Amino acid sequence: MARKKNTDEIEVHCSFCGEVSTEDNMFVPGVNGATICESCVKSLGDMLSRVSPNYKRMQKADVKKYAKRMMPTPPPSEIKEFLDRYIIGNEHTKKVLSVAVHNHYRRLENMNSMAISKDIGDVEIEKSNILLIGPTGSGKTLFAKTLAKMLDVPFAIGDATTLTQAGYVGEDVENVVRYLIQNADGDLEWAKRGIIYIDEIDKIASKTDNVSITRDVSGEGVQQALLKVLEGTICRVPPKGGRKHPDQEYLEIDTSHILFICGGAFVGLDKIIKNRSGKTVIGYNSTDVKEDSSSQVTDDNLFDDVQPEDLIKYGLIPEFTGRLPVIASMKELDEDALVRVLSEPKNCLIKQYRKLLSMENVDLQFEKDALREIARAAIKRKTGARGLRATLEKIMMEIMYEAPDNPEKRKIVITADFVRKNA
Repeated sequence: MARKKNTDEIEVHCSFCGEVSTEDNMFVPGVNGATICESCVKSLGDMLSRVSPNYKRMQKADVKKYAKRMMPTPPPSEIKEFLDRYIIGNEHTKKVLSVAVHNHYRRLENMNSMAISKDIGDVEIEKSNILLIGPTGSGKTLFAKTLAKMLDVPFAIGDATTLTQAGYVGEDVENVVRYLIQNADGDLEWAKRGIIYIDEIDKIASKTDNVSITRDVSGEGVQQALLKVLEGTICRVPPKGGRKHPDQEYLEIDTSHILFICGGAFVGLDKIIKNRSGKTVIGYNSTDVKEDSSSQVTDDNLFDDVQPEDLIKYGLIPEFTGRLPVIASMKELDEDALVRVLSEPKNCLIKQYRKLLSMENVDLQFEKDALREIARAAIKRKTGARGLRATLEKIMMEIMYEAPDNPEKRKIVITADFVRKNA
């Protein structure tokens, strides 16, 4: 913006109406010395609102979108409270993620303030990406989705098993960033505030902790390729995906502001932790027994003791573990937790099925014992909370088929006996 501050300065004229700049009239500079005054900008807006009926709607949408970007980051307690509405259990993990996410977005606010103040003495805060460790169906992906929903930022999911080193058949690591840009409607600035969740990250671990002397295009090679993306680099992403070629146009985005959350089951990591700590594990799979009860831990809290050296022993290169400084573990959901998952969260499965049948004027009810039978059937599938939907789909199939056009079925009660027969 340009203003005329005193008579000694060169007069600035509006390139449209010729008005001279004053203290009361703001000027917007353009290219090649062109400027436009505040009055002409308002006149242009009025003209567009008359010519285009969508102008005001688009303007309001842009204002709303940019207003969200300027909203202050909620405190960790508020983030955890939101997570409690959608996720059951893993209370400590909720606190760890709430603090990490709060610090990340406060970091972005600090960087913006540094860019405005240009104070050389300001401390630059480094980014802290997150690693989630837990069995399948424990809610790792749901954690990432819920955080993105709470913060209202773009979100993308990538699968590490599909990634390969550049030049080999498969997806380049930059494609994960492309998904985020697409979900941000092509707005690069908005995409930079987003969250990327990379699932099955344990599948790219090397088979041994020794340095590989051969190409590992889907393991160590992918870890090497992900290093710069996780830390922060300028990614040149093909707009339509696919492999890169010299004559192609690219979208450039800085990944230093993007929060990366990586998740994996890390099957076998528990043995590495036991060997390092020398602790006896109490559980069905326990084989060693020590007399010192103070050194004993349970399978549930074993991953709380995971260290970067354990991940390196598992097959992640040291540089890669360094890019994931925040480590949070997820516990396997037991029967009581699965019952709560069925009925308590804001978008729980029971409420979803009740909503579907309410559209057909059918009142659906579940007895408490029926919920427990569904949880037991899901445990047998050994897929965690994912088994709940598969079990419910099987139970509800005939009901969902008959209820819409059957006027006699206006109220349906699911009993434990019905679940046992159909699950």
